[in-house]
Amino acid sequence: MRTLSAPITGLRRLFCLAFLASFGVLLAACHPVTPTTSYQVVNVYPHDRGAFTQGLLFEHGFLYESTGFYGRSSLRKVQLQTGKVLQQIEVPDRYFAEGLALLDGKLYQLTWQNGAGFVYDLNTFKEEKEFSYSFEGWGLTTDGKSLILSDGSDQIRFIEPSTFTVQRAIHVLENGNAVTNLNELEYVKGQIYANVWQTDHILRIDPATGKVLNDYDLSGLLPPQDREPTTDVLNGIAYDPNGDHLYVTGKLWPKLFEIKLGP
Repeated sequence: MRTLSAPITGLRRLFCLAFLASFGVLLAACHPVTPTTSYQVVNVYPHDRGAFTQGLLFEHGFLYESTGFYGRSSLRKVQLQTGKVLQQIEVPDRYFAEGLALLDGKLYQLTWQNGAGFVYDLNTFKEEKEFSYSFEGWGLTTDGKSLILSDGSDQIRFIEPSTFTVQRAIHVLENGNAVTNLNELEYVKGQIYANVWQTDHILRIDPATGKVLNDYDLSGLLPPQDREPTTDVLNGIAYDPNGDHLYVTGKLWPKLFEIKLGP
């Protein structure tokens, strides 16, 4: 899934440089993406260890979280500094809740294999309508116009929010290889950030082409002493554009981290 291409050397490098000189293509196009562990922990906050985090976002000083599992799925409003759940509704037991996005004052929540999603009022959590789709629901975010959805494959779809019809789709490629298991999504400064399920990697993706621009390896972010047998992988990305704060956590993690990613 994440095999890196061989380094560009010798004649291949000369050809690439000549092509760039002739056509003015960006130099970065000649170099494969290499995973980096360059990140800085800015702050650490409590997080509910019982929350199987599927979707995460930040709005007006609070975190909003979608948690999974059949019989345990929920929608929550969480106080950042304490991890305290301030507001919560349970999702019916037959659903396994997944990604979460906020658009025009409405919260959109996916479910995994039920082909059903829910729209809630941001303030009251009152369910306003249900929508359907014909693929799995994993991660969800928005660029302010479209909903952006992952389904566990290498594909990311752009969805019209009022009808939930697919407007377009991209296939995510890292060094020419398809990246599958794309999970929780967040739209940050015009680009898509994605957790890769079963790993501690976050990808930064060009929403126009699907090309992976950066591959961040966050292995070791949660210290060994905070892990239990049930502790699962990194999942959950939230962004506060006002302060340029990036928050990440994981499934059944006791901590949430504010981090800065390297170049």
